[in-house]
Amino acid sequence: MSNTCTLAAYYFGNYHPGDPRNTRLKGSAEWSEWELVREARPRFPGHLQPRVPLWGYGDESDPAVMAQKIDAAADHGLDVFIFDWYYYNDGPFLERSLDRGYLGAPNNGRVKFALMWANHDWVDIHPARRGVTPALLYPGAVTPATFETIADLVIGRYFRHPSYWRIAGRPYFSFYDLGKLLASFGGVEETRAALEAFRERARTAGVGELHLNAVAWGRPILPREQTPAYLPKLVNDLGLDSTTSYVWVHHVGLPELETDYNWARDRYLEDFANNEPLYSVPCYPNVTLGWDSTPRCHPESEFAPVGYPFSNTISGNTPARFQEALSRVCALVKDRPTDQRIVTINSWNEWTEGSYLEPDNINGMGYLEAMARVKGVGE
Repeated sequence: MSNTCTLAAYYFGNYHPGDPRNTRLKGSAEWSEWELVREARPRFPGHLQPRVPLWGYGDESDPAVMAQKIDAAADHGLDVFIFDWYYYNDGPFLERSLDRGYLGAPNNGRVKFALMWANHDWVDIHPARRGVTPALLYPGAVTPATFETIADLVIGRYFRHPSYWRIAGRPYFSFYDLGKLLASFGGVEETRAALEAFRERARTAGVGELHLNAVAWGRPILPREQTPAYLPKLVNDLGLDSTTSYVWVHHVGLPELETDYNWARDRYLEDFANNEPLYSVPCYPNVTLGWDSTPRCHPESEFAPVGYPFSNTISGNTPARFQEALSRVCALVKDRPTDQRIVTINSWNEWTEGSYLEPDNINGMGYLEAMARVKGVGE
């Protein structure tokens, strides 16, 4: 396939030490989610854990470390990093991967970046103990005043950057949890007014019109997640510009401890085919590399699929199967206008959810090479 679709991979920025919130919670400035990757262990026969990163347990807030990621992404056909971006009522979280790492990298012009505001509740699941309700640490709903602060911050710090991703000239900004967005303002009309004010702030600041995206999902994953009622109408009522997905398991239940990758792929494609016509805006399909959230289970807790992160997994995922899935999903958008040929990927580095492009001890550079073949890199 020729280089016809824009590939945008989610980037989860919890792989650096020194985050102030993590330091307070863990009592160590050295903690990062790499600790969970290191401590992962097999939970059932044939379970491929732990996974070992081929590049080591690097500090993503180091521009040199991020530069390696950027070069590998660009060399294999990735166009965009969509950073999972966190901001709560008391300030930002995990921002150093972007602010120090990516923005400090001398080669950041090779891969665009965008923000998905990960406005979900952050709960104490790193790691989680079986049978213990995790504590709510940072509520996803914010005050209107906090949202104004967020708007000014993203317009001033990010949207102006020459590497910020634009669709048809408009900066892309995505909302992970529409339910929490509604809770921030009290209702649909109030939320639409806040989004219109956000758009006006961007115009006044000279960055132009915004492209506001919603992550649409029908199956909650994280603790405390809830699915808003009838998303197609809500997306329209809020005046949003597009939808996409974060991960297949937001749409597909995993019935087996080891659910086959191709089975999950086919169920996702069915879900997309059934739901895309219901929306009045473009829907950008998703390709997921796998699913295994067991590294977030406490090592001392016995495993059983009783709820996230004690979840069923996707198995049989290989670079070849990912390549086939990516080819099929890119084909879904090939006849769209050029700037709407967009596919999101889960993910660049969700190591503790078992869905990542970064090279490991099992597949090496296989997933990146599969992506390059789909994009026709080097042809």
